[in-house]
Amino acid sequence: MTIEIRVPPLPESITDATLVGWHKQPGESVARDENLADLETDKVVLEVPAPANGVVRELKVASGATVTAGQLLALLEEKAAGAPAVKAVDAAPVTAAPATAAPAATAPVAAVPAAAAKLSPSARRLVEENRLDAAAIPASGRDGRLTKADVIGYLGERTTTSGAPAAPAAAAPLARAPLPHEAPAVRGARTEQRVAMTRLRQRIAQRLIEAQATQALLTTFNEVDLTAVQELRARHKDRFEREHGVKLGFMSFFVRSAIEALKRFPVVNAAVDGTDILYREYYDIGVAVSTDRGLIVPIVRDADAKSFATLEKEIAAYATRARDGTIALEDLTGGTFTITNGGVFGSLLSTPIVNAPQSAILGMHKIQERPVVVSGAIAVRPMMYLALTYDHRIIDGREAVQFLVAVKESLEDPGRMLLGL
Repeated sequence: MTIEIRVPPLPESITDATLVGWHKQPGESVARDENLADLETDKVVLEVPAPANGVVRELKVASGATVTAGQLLALLEEKAAGAPAVKAVDAAPVTAAPATAAPAATAPVAAVPAAAAKLSPSARRLVEENRLDAAAIPASGRDGRLTKADVIGYLGERTTTSGAPAAPAAAAPLARAPLPHEAPAVRGARTEQRVAMTRLRQRIAQRLIEAQATQALLTTFNEVDLTAVQELRARHKDRFEREHGVKLGFMSFFVRSAIEALKRFPVVNAAVDGTDILYREYYDIGVAVSTDRGLIVPIVRDADAKSFATLEKEIAAYATRARDGTIALEDLTGGTFTITNGGVFGSLLSTPIVNAPQSAILGMHKIQERPVVVSGAIAVRPMMYLALTYDHRIIDGREAVQFLVAVKESLEDPGRMLLGL
């Protein structure tokens, strides 16, 4: 029996998606629930699972095409589990369906190499478009995963090494050797690459421009001495990991200190709604995660009611799913306040942009030992700069500065967070 494989229902507010790449080609066997293709939306990557065991009969849409919910993607010839594979069918022309109902044009689908099992969706797209052998590209991602950056770097090296042919040698009318100042300059290959933005990158660009165009953004700074937090972690990190099965990191401290400050200055947790200010009396904290597709901000719901261990577990799980491209759209929607930690990449100072429609974002940075004055004497302490970018339409400078001071006080004396002081 022939089964039609169609685009699954798309999340609310998303009208279309891009077919990043096929995991199966015509003639290949597939097991029930095995992923056939990746669909990239503005926010997440969706999988298209096989509804039954069978053999791919025909692909109807080419990689890179824009598709809509319910659109026909492929035909699957169903077979019973364990039945012998049917004879592979010839690769049929594949239709790249346009957004309108006009007749579709045809384009061949490139076979995906078997070594491409650990490709991120954006890396797979580049591999297919450039007809590359994924096994020949050095992978730098977690667990041997090939990232978009790996593919772009490989393309640059290949272009440079196989660049323009050498110019033919000019005939020398005289046998005189050139003087040193007469030696011709040797130039390296001048190459360029044009790579289409992913849908997520386009969406990020759009949201950042909108935030700067619609909000009165201002950034204020402070610094914090993390000696007490580091000592607390050093004393309890081993037992914490044994008891809870997760490492005690810094993010749980950052989240809890931010919540304590938000409770004292609720306007930082608020949002502009027309000519009103919407005060949120709950704390859904966004934690920015960098992936090879771009920056993603999963939301930790009701973070004020969660323990340090729960916060660490949820943040770690969100980060893993975000980097694997398996995070759900519901995990990225909403949020009242965002924390971004550029310190993991070595950033010493930055001015983060608010994640609209929120009104503020807290930037954490690299922990760096610096000489500071403590009780009249110079001491070396682990210091970190804090940055709060806020919408000056509703948050005044006094509130922004006091908010950062509250975060600083909680981190320099973490016992305050446990005692509610």
